[in-house]
Amino acid sequence: MSLHANVTTPDRGRKVLLIAANPATSPTTGWPIGFWWAELTHPYWAFTEAGYEVEIRSPRGGALQADGYSDPEDASGYSAHDILSLGFKTSKAHAALLENTRPIEGVKAADYDALFVTGGQSPMVTLRGDAALQALVTDFRPFAVRDGRLVTGQQQNSGAAAARLVIEALGR
Repeated sequence: MSLHANVTTPDRGRKVLLIAANPATSPTTGWPIGFWWAELTHPYWAFTEAGYEVEIRSPRGGALQADGYSDPEDASGYSAHDILSLGFKTSKAHAALLENTRPIEGVKAADYDALFVTGGQSPMVTLRGDAALQALVTDFRPFAVRDGRLVTGQQQNSGAAAARLVIEALGR
């Protein structure tokens, strides 16, 4: 999962773009793979409870599929404790959000306050090398974080932001 903040436009509410990977087949097992329920539903719930508008999209658009073990109704029982995902999955209104997602094509970072990329097994296969998604992430501004004297940046556009945090950490 990743979260990239953008500058909030004062004349509208906060809006989060939540990206979930398109369905795929695992090159290792040959099983169908997709997003992880809890990594989509729990952030969605937190954002909407905080009053944010959340838009769910996928790189290519279309219906989304969850990883089997992440399904609270899966026979394995692996995620049976996840009642939040079960509620999302069985709510017609919420399940409809995953039935025909819009693609990321044409998305403008300036229209959102944050980008949240959902985890699962499919992202490891489908998001790697996705030039359109990489460009979108890059459009969501430099990001660096400081924890004491540890400073790290998100990507190549974050060098100056990370340097400013080092300067701040050194007291100048």
